[in-house]
Amino acid sequence: MSAPPKSRGEPISDPRSLVSHLEQGSKPASDWRIGTEHEKFAYRTSDLRPLPYDGPDGIGELLDRMTRFGWEPVREGDNVIALTCGSCNISLEPGGQVELSGAPLETLHDTCAEVHEHLDQVKQVGRELGIGMIGLGFNPKWKRDEIPWMPKGRYKIMREYMPKRGTLGLDMMMRTCTVQVNLDFGSEADMVKKFRVSLALQPIATALFANSPFTEGRPNGFQSFRSHIWTDTDPDRCGDLPFVFEEGFGFQQYVDYALDVPMYFVYRDGKYIDASGQSFRDFLQGRLPALPGELPLMTDWADHLTTLFPEVRLKRYLEMRGADGGPWRGLCALPALWVGLLYDDTALDAAWDLVKDWTAEERAHLRAEVPRLALDATHRGRSLREVAAEVLRIAGEGLRRRARNDRWGDDETHFINTLLEVAETGQTPATILLNRYHGEWQGDIDRVYAEFSY
Repeated sequence: MSAPPKSRGEPISDPRSLVSHLEQGSKPASDWRIGTEHEKFAYRTSDLRPLPYDGPDGIGELLDRMTRFGWEPVREGDNVIALTCGSCNISLEPGGQVELSGAPLETLHDTCAEVHEHLDQVKQVGRELGIGMIGLGFNPKWKRDEIPWMPKGRYKIMREYMPKRGTLGLDMMMRTCTVQVNLDFGSEADMVKKFRVSLALQPIATALFANSPFTEGRPNGFQSFRSHIWTDTDPDRCGDLPFVFEEGFGFQQYVDYALDVPMYFVYRDGKYIDASGQSFRDFLQGRLPALPGELPLMTDWADHLTTLFPEVRLKRYLEMRGADGGPWRGLCALPALWVGLLYDDTALDAAWDLVKDWTAEERAHLRAEVPRLALDATHRGRSLREVAAEVLRIAGEGLRRRARNDRWGDDETHFINTLLEVAETGQTPATILLNRYHGEWQGDIDRVYAEFSY
């Protein structure tokens, strides 16, 4: 969740501009880029507790010391709540999870170099402050009420609204971490095909990256508890979006969907105004109760789009949102998976051939089963492990074809090797953690911090 833009733009006088806003994301393949975002839990190494915002070893001090690397602070009131450097942002999730929103980069080599540089920087500062970072899908040890809230206005609004729509929304905010990749499209037709393929295959990514098997120090019965949490967060703004697979789907249909999702807030004069549960359609008519008589700005629309949480999200690019946060190698493997599938026409065609006759019921079944079973789920009588192997084969071939294009430089296929190992062995990150918990760790959850921190 990045900081709000400084310039707010002109009022929206024609609702058709909402569609145009999305259409303007279309660009030629030569301009397609890779944007990777990843969150991690920050903790005190002395007692493994989550960090408060204030204090000599708090998140605020961490952000302040990161400025030595050229990061510029972004403030909300008196608090630094984000950092920016060029096209990159470092921001805070509600429970103090630290997120890097990476720059749009040309190659997976560039993306992985960015990951390495960022983690090196936070490790340098962390050593000074006694702060560690770990990549998991769900906080393995601490109760929700033991985690401090970060001082961001939008989180106060969401904190009050979430319990009205589901039982796990506050856990999503406070105790989850993800890694996602943002990818471009060339046209409306290209967007539709990529949206359908990535939405159908999102459970495969969830299974391969499943890494949240613990809650409050004990196994929770899931491999990706983070993924399960989204099923009981807010039915208005989460889920699989079956309409994406209907004939005629395009930018207009996504806008119609987004307009029907209740709002959270409006940002004005450095403050977040509570508009939770109110309608953007009313806003377009100047009838928003939170701002009567005022029309929305295009930045209000862009903000609203960030408050939708489907498994794949459309902005001026497509966001792949199905994976748990995880080990260092996984932060490079996720973009490799989706670049291989979506940025090569032959691979995209093969992936579409694989999923185009999957029914809505089959997709829903996978979405429901994968958080608990991961690669042990089944699809049409096959284990998901077999399906994942086929998907990885397609992705690998897509990456190899990119390597034959001199523009992209060196071969990128090795970035999915860690996923090939998962599919070959059937051992997800979650099952590896569970095996150690029940084996050599003898039920000591603190060992996860010692062995799996960055």
